[in-house]
Amino acid sequence: MAKETTDRTTIDLFATETRRGRPRSNPLSREQQLKINKRNQIQRDRANGLKRIELKVSQDLYDALNEQALNSNISRSQLIEFILQQQLDN
Repeated sequence: MAKETTDRTTIDLFATETRRGRPRSNPLSREQQLKINKRNQIQRDRANGLKRIELKVSQDLYDALNEQALNSNISRSQLIEFILQQQLDN
């Protein structure tokens, strides 16, 4: 019988070591948690009709975008989308 890392019902069945102190709140490793969370985030974005765009910018531009987004009380992503939409409308 193979051990399934995502199995949440029989976690202790295959425990190889016992630890003192507070038990882990999540049986998955941090790396696995991040992977699952990222997959869930992508699925939520896709369900909301969002598409992913990646770009590399200089540190100065990055800082300016962060500052402008903070001053406008919106996220950096929303600010970039707003700027791109303005450019397309012109």
